[in-house]
Formats: sequence, C-alpha cells, structure tokens
Amino acid sequence: MKWLPISPTKIYESLGAIADGRVEVVTPNSAKVYSSTRNKFYYVMYDPAKQAIMSNDNASYWKETLGYPAVAFLMKTGVVSYDQGMCDLLKDVAWKDINQKFKNDFDKALVYILSSKTEEQRRALQNFVEKVSAEVNVLNLGMLGEKTLPPAGY
Repeated sequence: MKWLPISPTKIYESLGAIADGRVEVVTPNSAKVYSSTRNKFYYVMYDPAKQAIMSNDNASYWKETLGYPAVAFLMKTGVVSYDQGMCDLLKDVAWKDINQKFKNDFDKALVYILSSKTEEQRRALQNFVEKVSAEVNVLNLGMLGEKTLPPAGY
C-alpha cells in the first residue's frame, strides 16, 4: 500500500523538528522524533530496498499520508534535500500549541507561523518545500509493515 500525497504543511513542520534537534537517528534506517512539546516521540522505520517507510504519528496513522516525523527522517538522513538555513527559519516554533489555537486547521496555523517571516523568507521556504514535496513524491514510498497507534499526550 502506498502513502497518499504529502501535505506541504508537514514539510514545514519537519524543518522545525530538525532545527529544534528533535530528530534522533537511532540506526541508519530508524529514528525517534520528538513532538514540539517534547512530551512524546514517534518511531520512524525505513527500508530503502523496499522503498517503504512507517511512522506512528497522527497523519500517518489516521490520514495515511506521511507525517512530519517521516519527512524529517528522510531529510536528516539525506534521502531527500536538506537545507539548514530553511530549518533555522522554523526553529523554536510551538507547532502543537499553534495547531491547537487554530483547532488543527493546519493551513491556518501555517499562515500564522509564516506571518512572522519576511516575503523573501516565505518565498524561499515555499520553493524549498515544493522541491522536497516533489522528491518525496518521486520516491513513491509504500507503507512499511502495519500502522501503529500514535502515542497519547500533548
């Protein structure tokens, strides 16, 4: 089974996760990715030979689209493009709190987050996110194993 197309908002969130040092690569094909509140973490498993990945985050489990932990892992391990400058633009964003403020309307939350950036920064981020989105889509990743319920908590 293949993943549904990725939401661009999850790529922005993955940049923030990397910037905040919340991606812990455990083995070349696995990681623990901590939430923005750091109160929970998600497991990511990747099998490059099978072109398959699995993460137990909400987007992956409930919507069958890659969530930010999987994308952050793919960036951190060089499977898709990574740019520290783009990550730094999204450092210290309280994603969970902002998403809750906008009742999990992730598009509105992203507009709010990007409103603090210059037009040039927003354009650079958008271009980079489009590039990563295209790279992820080309991978045509399948689901690795069975889905696992996301961890509870804030």
